[in-house]
Amino acid sequence: MSDRYSFLNSFKDIEFLYNKYKNDPNSIDSSWSDFFLGFDFGENQKKYENLEFHEKNFENIHTEFLVYNLICAYRKRGHFFTKTNPIRERKKYFPSLDLINFGLSEKQLDTYFESGKLIGIGKNSLRNIIHHLKNIYCGSIGIEYIYIENPRKIQWIEKWFQKNKLQQFSSDKKKFFLKKLNEAIAFEKFVHTKFVGQKRFSIEGNESTLPALEEMIEYSSNKYLTEDIIIGMSHRGRLNLLSNFFKKDYSQIFSEFQGKEYKEKTFSGDVKYHLGFSKIRRTSLGRYIRMNLVPNPSHLESVNAIVEGITRAKIDTIYNQNSNSEKIIPILIHGDAALSGQGIVYEVIQLSKLKGYQTGGTIHIVINNQIGFTTNYTEGRSSIYCTDIAKVVLAPVLHVNADDVESVIRSIHFSVDFRMRYHEDIFIDLLGYRKYGHNEGDEPRFTQPSLYKVISQHTNSYNLYKNKLEEEGIINKKDIVCMEKEYENILHGGYDEAKNIKWNVLNSFLEEEWKNFPITCSNKEIFQEVDTKFPIDKIINISNIIFTLPKEKKFFRKTESLFQQRLKMISKKLVDWSMAELLAYGTLLYEGICIRLSGEDVARGTFSQRHIIVKTEEKEEEITLLNHIGKGKIQIYNSPLSEYGVLGFDYGYSMYSPYVLTLWEAQFGDFGNGAQIIIDQYVSSSENKWKISNGIVLLLPHGYEGQGPEHSSARIERYLQLCANNNLFVVNCTTPANFYHLLRRQMKLKYRKPLIVFTPKSLLRNTKCVSTIKDLSQGCFQEILDDISTINSDEVTRLIFCSGKIYYELLHKKKTIKNENTALIRIEQIYPLKIEKVKYLLDKYKNKREIFWVQEEPENMGLWSFILRKLGNIISFRLIAPSESSSPSTGSYLNFLKIQNEILEKSFF
Repeated sequence: MSDRYSFLNSFKDIEFLYNKYKNDPNSIDSSWSDFFLGFDFGENQKKYENLEFHEKNFENIHTEFLVYNLICAYRKRGHFFTKTNPIRERKKYFPSLDLINFGLSEKQLDTYFESGKLIGIGKNSLRNIIHHLKNIYCGSIGIEYIYIENPRKIQWIEKWFQKNKLQQFSSDKKKFFLKKLNEAIAFEKFVHTKFVGQKRFSIEGNESTLPALEEMIEYSSNKYLTEDIIIGMSHRGRLNLLSNFFKKDYSQIFSEFQGKEYKEKTFSGDVKYHLGFSKIRRTSLGRYIRMNLVPNPSHLESVNAIVEGITRAKIDTIYNQNSNSEKIIPILIHGDAALSGQGIVYEVIQLSKLKGYQTGGTIHIVINNQIGFTTNYTEGRSSIYCTDIAKVVLAPVLHVNADDVESVIRSIHFSVDFRMRYHEDIFIDLLGYRKYGHNEGDEPRFTQPSLYKVISQHTNSYNLYKNKLEEEGIINKKDIVCMEKEYENILHGGYDEAKNIKWNVLNSFLEEEWKNFPITCSNKEIFQEVDTKFPIDKIINISNIIFTLPKEKKFFRKTESLFQQRLKMISKKLVDWSMAELLAYGTLLYEGICIRLSGEDVARGTFSQRHIIVKTEEKEEEITLLNHIGKGKIQIYNSPLSEYGVLGFDYGYSMYSPYVLTLWEAQFGDFGNGAQIIIDQYVSSSENKWKISNGIVLLLPHGYEGQGPEHSSARIERYLQLCANNNLFVVNCTTPANFYHLLRRQMKLKYRKPLIVFTPKSLLRNTKCVSTIKDLSQGCFQEILDDISTINSDEVTRLIFCSGKIYYELLHKKKTIKNENTALIRIEQIYPLKIEKVKYLLDKYKNKREIFWVQEEPENMGLWSFILRKLGNIISFRLIAPSESSSPSTGSYLNFLKIQNEILEKSFF
């Protein structure tokens, strides 16, 4: 049905509201109450006895519904008919908002209608109603919100715009907006002149972003007492914001343009438009606000998840969890092509309302250039708007003309008010343009000649606003010259200072939070033994707490059986893998260290091994026994089926939280592939690029058990390719005790490094894979494990080096054939590799004649290439492994058994 007749669809809604009105006039919005009162419905209707009157009244009601339907159309579709595009005509959408499409005519323009009460202007003429609707819905701001399901929220949005759409600003405010626009434009022109041809990814065409952010910190701090903002953005306009918003020294920025080396040779640094920055600024009312710009690589939207994780960490640690989320605002600044094209956006948005990942609502600002690198928007997305992703979580969207700075500021006020009221995401789509190509050395006329002809003739927002304020008498030409000259002198001063700078400086991001954890790369510190001992009586006491279910509650029979088995093992002074993990957490919690564990199905564990959270059988009450131990608390969150977004979130959480053990677990190690961008761009390289430490722990189930290619290999070889300068710990433990000490070591270190742990699957239930409580209490983490089954080292003629689960199969084979001349040596910490310990073992086994490296991964995968590179010059290895393959494993279980058996046979014969 066309919009012309869609008023018929409104009758049910009207009837529903009318019935509520009859029961209680105060039960509906006051504008609707006035609306019905205007028709003299209810008791007054009984007075009408004249048929002709009734017919006329019905006709009036019918026309009111037509006007009501027109109002609904403006609310729903007005954004299609706005003045939001500064450089080209809006696409024509049909049906239009012409009167004829609603059964109305120009003859009725001066007729008064009760429907005016619905938009806050009282009973009014159709002409004034339309004028008011155009001002709200079809000006420089277009609003999308009708899809929101909450009527109260819709009413709040409408009332906000009715009240604030034409908000006026003081002369001082307007002068300030002009000043910031001048800074944005003048900075770009200065750099363009002084550093010809260098990339800077100019903000020109969306320079109103600068006053928008300035107003955001003023408005949120002064009205809501906000103390923190965390910003994530890609490179477009980043240098401009670093200089003019974050107040990074111009001399430092210009020095970076000059390409000088970093003084600290241990850090390679990054290109200037990827660097992060932290700053405390003072608002106009004297309040202080902490501002952080998170480092971001060229994977444009990858920073989104990091920002949310940092924000959540701050909420948990300093803002009393979700009760004070007004104190902090995450802001994500997107590009239009990246927003609609990159899946991480969807993953992060899906986190926004989930218990373990809420941040109180994110303000999204889109720097909409209407183009990708060279790709037109018609080639870059299927949706109408780049912001249509917002509808996934029913977030309102404002489409704003970036040339109209005052409308941009109003959109900021709305966004902050909405976020603070509803603690949900909000999107601002700043429609502008890109003055130059993708970078300043690119020629956009190759691919968009017509568009860039228009852009070259277009007046920028600074000049537009300058002319406007001159016409309003707020500023004169002398004021303008003084303002421009003052800023120009500042730029020249910074440029001159940069000439005297010998070295570039790599600012440490979140320096205050990490002051107690210096970055270290020396082998001496890396291999220094860490005391992870814990009293045996306290381990037993903690065991009894976390392995004893509350007697007054009823649990699933298998759950009760599992916990009884654990108590039996404790009575025998033994622990399996899962128990050792839980005891590592328990002892850390006892010592006051908090823990966050996140990932797919982590509460129970993919292999039904963990059961940190247990549920009662009938009411499904959740019980976390680990939170009954000490001051430290553990948070466990089953994540959505996401790797990229969730690992990014947890990495961000750990980035702010050096005192929290933060772990992310992949359902299977192979699934870490989905988070490879986070692993490559952040986990492995952020220390070297951005001087950022991080203690995130990745748990990646790994092991060949005949379950096919996607459930076998965590791709160890990929992680080892990322290792250099002691940047990561890469570990493949084979005993519960070593895993226990590894987790405790992670928090006992005087520094932080990401820890990649290849965890077992079948070993979770292997009766040989157990440790004693004494091992937990008195031991420490062992990077390399020598053979414990060989009594006399002089009898050993064959050495087998291996890592991970294959050890138990080799051990079983060795015992089965009663082999006494082979020693099995396990590499537990693969990187950094403790080569001195390897040399010691080589010297120990003096009568060795053969040395093998054995692995279950194909020859071109696993550890072999790494081991050969690290130890090939001191050991003449012979390799025993499946032949090279393009797939990690066979899909046939029988074929798998055949391959595994061949490995074992070759290892001993």
